[in-house]
Amino acid sequence: MNDMHQTIVPKSDQLNADDLIGREMTITITGVDIKGGQEQPVSIHFEGDNGKPYKACKSMCRVMVSAWGPDSKKYVGRSMTIYRDPKVKWGGMEVGGIRISHMSDIADDMTMALTVTRANKRPFTVRPIQAAAGGPSPKAAAAPPPADTSGLPPDSASAVAATEFISDEQAQAIRIACESSGVRIERVLLAAKIKTLESMPAANFQRAMSYIEKAAK
Repeated sequence: MNDMHQTIVPKSDQLNADDLIGREMTITITGVDIKGGQEQPVSIHFEGDNGKPYKACKSMCRVMVSAWGPDSKKYVGRSMTIYRDPKVKWGGMEVGGIRISHMSDIADDMTMALTVTRANKRPFTVRPIQAAAGGPSPKAAAAPPPADTSGLPPDSASAVAATEFISDEQAQAIRIACESSGVRIERVLLAAKIKTLESMPAANFQRAMSYIEKAAK
């Protein structure tokens, strides 16, 4: 036996963040149990779970409902990639937690605002699971991305009209990122050479988020 993971698996009746130290997992769901009145009411069973289901936290349940809808019966057969985020806090301490990075049955990146503390929310992005396997998302395969006209660093783009703009959810994510980082939204609009967030090309969303992160430093 050469795999050190076998020596650090916690003794537990559920999948833990420490099970994912140094790796990520793409799981296929076989069933979802919901039991009200419990601290962890949602148990997600998956192929090869060995009796240790993934008990999703409230934030990741919100991600699943946003991506797949509220009917948990429809989750069976779908897949998602999970990983350990060491920055997840419990009781004020960074103890690590399980997060979702990719999901099947979504056409494109999904960004939503998730609660970090009662007074703080941050954007959280989940990508199509095809991206985890190295393939294009269905939307990306169907049509080429619109031209880059943002003017945001590091690229200097030509002034070609975009054919697709960011979604309301992505615009809200940019606003939340600006608010939490202290970067004025007007600064982003000026850098992008646009008057409103809604007129930002969809292809430039991630660049805008990176720009805000760098501007905050």
